[in-house]
Amino acid sequence: MPAILIGSVLLRTVDENTLNHYLKLLLGVILVVSAFLSLTRREFHSWLRPRMQYLYILGFIVGLTVQFTSVGAGVIVSFALMNLARVSPREVVGITLFYSLVLSSLSSLNYAFLGNIDYHLALVLIAGTLPGVYLGSYMSSKIDVDKLKKVINVTILIIGVLVLLEMMR
Repeated sequence: MPAILIGSVLLRTVDENTLNHYLKLLLGVILVVSAFLSLTRREFHSWLRPRMQYLYILGFIVGLTVQFTSVGAGVIVSFALMNLARVSPREVVGITLFYSLVLSSLSSLNYAFLGNIDYHLALVLIAGTLPGVYLGSYMSSKIDVDKLKKVINVTILIIGVLVLLEMMR
């Protein structure tokens, strides 16, 4: 919740284009590097040990980032949980979806209050999402855990590359 409030204040005071540029650059680099390291089976040797306060800080950073870019919640949290906290890929998906639901709900209310939502376009996207959610849920219950982790990391890599390519345009 504090991240949403701080993000809202920053959106009104900081030059949005400059902030978006640097946040997208940082996000793209983090996604590409982390996915590459995960796919090449290199271990992350972090001096951080999983603790609740670190998850709070991660949530704060993700909440703040999402307010500017709308990108990152699932990807950043998925990466952190899988690679730093060593949570199983199936649990990562469930945790990330629930977390994203709450974060998206709060963010949506904020953007609705600001008048920045095209409801027709959002409903069209939601209609396309429904078959994808069903198929993805079905497939994740049938896929081996190691393969699922690889699919998640390849998806993260692709998103990171797309973010960086979009910045070059």
